[in-house]
Amino acid sequence: MLSRTADHLFWMARYIERAENAARMLDVTWSMALMPQSAEDAERGWRAVLSIGELQTAYDARYPAVTQLDVLDFLVRDPGNPSSIYCCLQAARENARAVRGSLTTEVWETHNDTWLELQTHLKSRLLAHDPQQFFEWVKFRSHVSRGVTIGTMLKDEAFYFIRMGTFLERADNTARLIDVKFHGSPQPLRGRQRQSAGNGAAQAQAQAAAAVPDALDHHFDFYYWAAILRSVSAFEIYRKVYRDVITPSRVAELLILRDDMPRSLVSCMNEACANLEHVRNARSHETERRAGLLRAELKYGRIEDIEARGLHAYLTSFLERVNDLGSRISQDFLVPIAT
Repeated sequence: MLSRTADHLFWMARYIERAENAARMLDVTWSMALMPQSAEDAERGWRAVLSIGELQTAYDARYPAVTQLDVLDFLVRDPGNPSSIYCCLQAARENARAVRGSLTTEVWETHNDTWLELQTHLKSRLLAHDPQQFFEWVKFRSHVSRGVTIGTMLKDEAFYFIRMGTFLERADNTARLIDVKFHGSPQPLRGRQRQSAGNGAAQAQAQAAAAVPDALDHHFDFYYWAAILRSVSAFEIYRKVYRDVITPSRVAELLILRDDMPRSLVSCMNEACANLEHVRNARSHETERRAGLLRAELKYGRIEDIEARGLHAYLTSFLERVNDLGSRISQDFLVPIAT
């Protein structure tokens, strides 16, 4: 396969996956914003969305303050933001158009229809009237794209480059989500960490006063972690696997180490390695070795070891290695990324 054709297929898949991940994060953040919270907490939530895509600097250059409406506009419809849903779906469609001969008619029409429907939705102000319906539409169109690809395309190199792009992008976005959300997570059992107010009656009075905040903290913690799980379609999966209360450690384990969880890091690397094997060439041995090493560390890793090392340090290293794999794949198979 020509390297330019492979490049278009690879990035077509990455852009459609990137649009879906943006919609997932915005959907969950919008839902969390509807909960009672301070203005500072609400702003922190929207800043976290910008941080996941490393877009805070670009946003600050365009807008004077972080507000819900401005973040939505920037991440959904801003043509000047290459990571906006608008630009991602446009880029996916343009990459598909460039290689129509390598796609089935159904795959091409899916991308083209998605782009046309997006413009209709933006003109009808669906985002302003019902943001969650708009985000569900973006996710649905991404599901349709993957389903049509799997259901209609020949399992040849074109198919494998599409799938490889999908799972590398998904691994990157899942790792960013975990890192940012855990870094800014509420501290569990905050009320229990409060200092006692002396002995006897004073201590009892302090404990009674702390009971209501503790209950509120507990409920907020539940909705916070439940929202993170829902952002990767993992809430029902968590309940099926653990059948217990939601804890940060188990959320991390599910999203990093469970290979039966479709959007976990190990699941993404399993798929990326499998598709890399199908397109291997004389130059790709080192890329396959590094991908296989990363997959093995995830497959045989334990959440206790990750927590002992530090989750942020672990995920930072993971993101560096995934980005290195993307660069190596470009060098081995695609049009090299300009540096």
